[in-house]
Amino acid sequence: MTQSPPLDRRNPPEFGPEKPMVAAFLDFHRATLLWKLDGLGDADLRRPMTASGLTLLGLVKHMAYVERWWFQAVFMGEDAGSPGSEDDPDADWRVGEDESTEMILALYRAETARSREIVAAAELDDHPRRPHPPEGEQTLRWIALHMIEEIARHNGHADIMREAIDGATGE
Repeated sequence: MTQSPPLDRRNPPEFGPEKPMVAAFLDFHRATLLWKLDGLGDADLRRPMTASGLTLLGLVKHMAYVERWWFQAVFMGEDAGSPGSEDDPDADWRVGEDESTEMILALYRAETARSREIVAAAELDDHPRRPHPPEGEQTLRWIALHMIEEIARHNGHADIMREAIDGATGE
């Protein structure tokens, strides 16, 4: 079965100014991740699909915190909380029984909306307030391109998991 893309998932422009193009690629991949969940029930979204226990909903939760980390904590220098700790660095990958699908999706949408605001208010050549690693020389451009790579890679994981659940495939 081939999935039809949702109406709000737009292909990035083939030409134009760099900053809107980078933002469009970010949004394309963000929408792709949410598309991979479309039409699945809670049990399928929480179903472990790999030996490490990866779930589609856990992947979305992880990506929400990755957005928060790079745009809020690193670029803006804000104290942005994370469920992870030294004792449990992978907590952002797991969805607790007390976390509903709606909560995780709302978290992801809120984090991506905040990231969008940060990118819109800055220039691609701006440097982060808290570089990672501390001796790093990143720019917002580097962070945005890294996020495109990060989301795209995880979209590949989501695509494989979705196909294993119900046979649905899509770009």
